[in-house]
Amino acid sequence: MTLLQNKVPTGIHRGIEEGVLERAAGKRNRRIYLALLLPGLLGLLVSFVFPLAYMIRMSFNKGAPDGVIIETFTLDTYIQPLTDPYYWRVTLDTFQMGVTVGVLCVLVSYPVALFLARSTSKYRGLLIAVAIAPLLTSAVVRTYGWMVILGTNGLVNSSLDSMGLITEPLKLTNNMTGVTIGLVEIFMPYAILAMISGFGRLNRQLEEAAGSLGASKFKVFTRVTLPLSLPGLLTAFLLVFVLSISTFITPRLLGGGSVQVLATEIYDQTTGLLNWPFAAALSVILLVLFGVIIAVYQRLTKKIGG
Repeated sequence: MTLLQNKVPTGIHRGIEEGVLERAAGKRNRRIYLALLLPGLLGLLVSFVFPLAYMIRMSFNKGAPDGVIIETFTLDTYIQPLTDPYYWRVTLDTFQMGVTVGVLCVLVSYPVALFLARSTSKYRGLLIAVAIAPLLTSAVVRTYGWMVILGTNGLVNSSLDSMGLITEPLKLTNNMTGVTIGLVEIFMPYAILAMISGFGRLNRQLEEAAGSLGASKFKVFTRVTLPLSLPGLLTAFLLVFVLSISTFITPRLLGGGSVQVLATEIYDQTTGLLNWPFAAALSVILLVLFGVIIAVYQRLTKKIGG
């Protein structure tokens, strides 16, 4: 046996030993990675998976008029919102609100984000901080501020009236118009951050090359800048859309009770009518709406990337 081992080249012995050591080190690293991931996975399980599973199970129960939850398995909580025209309208209004706020927020935030992404000033960090500074103020406070600004005797109507542009106050609150204005301002910092992080494909050299080949500034923007910035635009739109259709404070305050979306309806079902199963069913419908938009977003990003 010793003779055979002596006949084997030393390099092969060394390679085998290194392979064994690498496999042992790989197993040890996998254990370390798993140990590091375990707290996060447990936290995700407790804070997200279990509540989501409980909500889905709750949606198949039945709510009694006195607020008692009847443990059963029924589809009545889904049949009602899927067959009642009122809830179809609420779902449609929620979707339209999310799309409108998302589009307007992207249009308003795009020039700011593009300027900040291209800026080489030493104050660039300060400018970005100013752009996202509204996040330091609660959305509730900003919504109340918009109620004052857009009110019947608010800043907008008072200014327009003093300039003689209107004869009677504009109705900018207690409707979807006021809700949209408030949400666009509230979610602009999120859109700016999302677009700045998604503008990694922008390259000034490509724009300069297009300009040197005779392209006008408009063509450079439409043929080079805009296509390269589309991933950032889509990311910002998706983020704002998700935040918009799930928000509650702004539609409740600026809507004044006349704007009903899924978030406000879920609140009314849980706190007013104590119908938790029905509220859970509406939450599942809202979650499905999230999934549809995310699926469309993924398909669009694949087409753009391809």
